[in-house]
Amino acid sequence: MATRRLFALRPARLLSLPPSAPRCRQGPAQHCRGLAASTLIKGSKKKQKEASKPTTSPSPDRLKKRTRSGAKFDRGLYRRYADPARGHVPVMLGEVLDAFGTLHLRSFVDCTLGVAGHSAAIIEAHRELELYVGMDVDPAVHDEARARIERLLAEDSRGSSLEAYTHVRNFKYIKSVLGGVDENLLDVGVNGILMDLGMSSMQVDDSGRGFSVLSDGPLDMRMNPQASLTAEDILNSWPESEVGKILRDYGEESNWHFLQKQIVKARASVGLHSTSDLVDLVRRASGRSGGREGWIKTATRVFQALRIAVNDELKTLEDALYACFDCLSSGGRLVVISFHSLEDRIVKQTFLDMIEKPKGDDDKGEISSGLSLLATESEAETWSKNRVQGRQGIVLTKRPITPTKEEEKLNRRCRSAKLRVLQKI
Repeated sequence: MATRRLFALRPARLLSLPPSAPRCRQGPAQHCRGLAASTLIKGSKKKQKEASKPTTSPSPDRLKKRTRSGAKFDRGLYRRYADPARGHVPVMLGEVLDAFGTLHLRSFVDCTLGVAGHSAAIIEAHRELELYVGMDVDPAVHDEARARIERLLAEDSRGSSLEAYTHVRNFKYIKSVLGGVDENLLDVGVNGILMDLGMSSMQVDDSGRGFSVLSDGPLDMRMNPQASLTAEDILNSWPESEVGKILRDYGEESNWHFLQKQIVKARASVGLHSTSDLVDLVRRASGRSGGREGWIKTATRVFQALRIAVNDELKTLEDALYACFDCLSSGGRLVVISFHSLEDRIVKQTFLDMIEKPKGDDDKGEISSGLSLLATESEAETWSKNRVQGRQGIVLTKRPITPTKEEEKLNRRCRSAKLRVLQKI
């Protein structure tokens, strides 16, 4: 049987490689200690009695309402799919494999290829896989990921049973991408979709992209290099009120008003043209907080706010989540890894909306009449502690799963990661 080949599907056209090419398709303090039993305070006997009772300090994980991954951290898996040249490792890889582990995964879409660490692991773990589709909006990232998948498929023993495609597209266009692969695919649906919303190490470590607080470069911050809007445009030409709104809403920066004034003052003189210009401004504006940690945290929030605005990330994410849900087959799963509270909030609420969560439920622990909280039915899926069921689907992670402590020690960039899983009915 003829060998399948990887094609690169770019907008509006499909380019095929000659038969001799690799067989893959390319497309475009513990908190305060409880009072000791011997502690006495002045006042009523009732107060003294209450004060004398030892109290158990809640763990930091509980305080943050987080659910630590219960999976055993697999160092071998971690090393196998890491990219040693760039120091990149796929975040929460074991948890992602667990989320898809019980599915008969015949079709899979990776909406955020990165350097294809998650994709490579999924392809190798699911020998039944017949269709793979990878997407990334960044051409440079896409090309490196495609090369890795080509190498993987060249060594694969499945022959022509696995068709693989990659595409240079934003994940909000998943419907048109899948329709281009197979016009019947949208009717059938795909079994698994992954969205890893974090930036790839290639982007962060490339000073020319302007994403890093710690290296000098242009104020760019475009995920798609062909997009027109840059961070420099926003800082130097957008209305003062809009700049402040970005810092307040997208960066959740409490000192946004003062920073807004400083940015407007800087643009009136020489302007802001590099990441160092912006970092220096933030450092001066954060002098009152003292210490390196103070200004770095502020600068990180400012960079996050600008990156979100440049790429319209939040609206794009919401649209993409609905599109992905429409593309799932019955029983298919959507797994999303987010890295800051704004993203996670959108994922959480959109998941509940998509499964048809009744209006008016404030989700403070009570389950409304239209939803039910189910104990995990499958012993193999111990990661799913609670499930929230609606009419169109099931949220398998009522609270997001966060990385193991072992993974956090090895990869500081994963500390803020949160994983949520939804299954379509």
